Amino acid sequence: MVEMADIVRRYGNAYRARFGNRLLPSHDRALKDIKRCRTQELGGQIYECPEHHEFAYKYHSCMNRSCPKCQNNQAQAWLNKEQKRLINVPYFFVTFTLPEQLRPIARSHQKLIFNLMFAAAWQAMKKLALDKRLLGGLIGALAVLHTWTRTLIYHPHIHFLVPAGAIAKDLTTWLPAKKKFFLPVKALSKIFRAKMRDALKAEAEELFAHIPKQVWSKNWVVHCKPAGNGNAVLKYFAPYIFRIAISNKRITTLDKDQVTFIYKHPKTKKWTPVTLHVFEFLRRFLQHVLPQGFKKVRHYGFLNSKYKQALASLQYILGTVEVEAEKDNNKKPHKPCCPVCGKEMIMIGIFEPDYFKEPISQKPP
Repeated sequence: MVEMADIVRRYGNAYRARFGNRLLPSHDRALKDIKRCRTQELGGQIYECPEHHEFAYKYHSCMNRSCPKCQNNQAQAWLNKEQKRLINVPYFFVTFTLPEQLRPIARSHQKLIFNLMFAAAWQAMKKLALDKRLLGGLIGALAVLHTWTRTLIYHPHIHFLVPAGAIAKDLTTWLPAKKKFFLPVKALSKIFRAKMRDALKAEAEELFAHIPKQVWSKNWVVHCKPAGNGNAVLKYFAPYIFRIAISNKRITTLDKDQVTFIYKHPKTKKWTPVTLHVFEFLRRFLQHVLPQGFKKVRHYGFLNSKYKQALASLQYILGTVEVEAEKDNNKKPHKPCCPVCGKEMIMIGIFEPDYFKEPISQKPP
């Protein structure tokens, strides 16, 4: 089985040498962490079977959120928390997509562009929702940044899960949206584009000057569709919150500098192979690595923590969404088992990173 770590260990140095200073710090950090993840370089624990004196080693994880081995442990906990925030009203799923001409700039100025995207998209919805001809109140939204397609193509967009209505100024009166209609997407598109243009010009005028002028006159893509009671969308979100663009199980082969991985075709629903040169594969993977500490999930309006009491009041008045409790399938790591008797071993020691200068032998020193 081929893993991302195998590819990074074999080609990471060559990739780093080729792109040099153009490699973002977050990308360089991801390569280093993935290479060392669950190896003796990060240290770990020593286990022994007291009966048969067999030894085993468990190595520490790198904990980089872009590492395929360190992902998704908190997805179920996050889902359970968000499900408790659902209101018993219809929901809408709104998506704002960054135009193709701005994507190269986003790759090299991630914090700037993504923060502006979040702000512009939210401000567009908030502005229209305050219009008395539409809703006339403050809406709430859960926003999630997503940057990849199934084949790892760079495609930044922000998903919003939004209750279909708003609260009045008294923070208790519910103003429901019209059936199967939330906000006009054409107006959202225009406001989103204008907010991005004005903010980018104000924040980075020199960068703004290099953007083709036609970007500010073309239609920007905004989608809005009903999302039931919101629970299905939360389940869709959960894996992406704690997962990167590709998992190890989708990587099938590494041969002659070529990486093959599979993806589920959106039309046929069949698993389809894609083969790329290893450098192109690493490039596609790394462009989805976000800056350290960047928040890809945000809450707005009455779903923001400062409106905690208002949300509680809405849930009391409108009710909550009944969701079936799901088991957390993320199994806790087990202790190694003795290869002779099959019993769990006992931890007898801890070794620090780089303690062993040579490959670890069967027994500890």
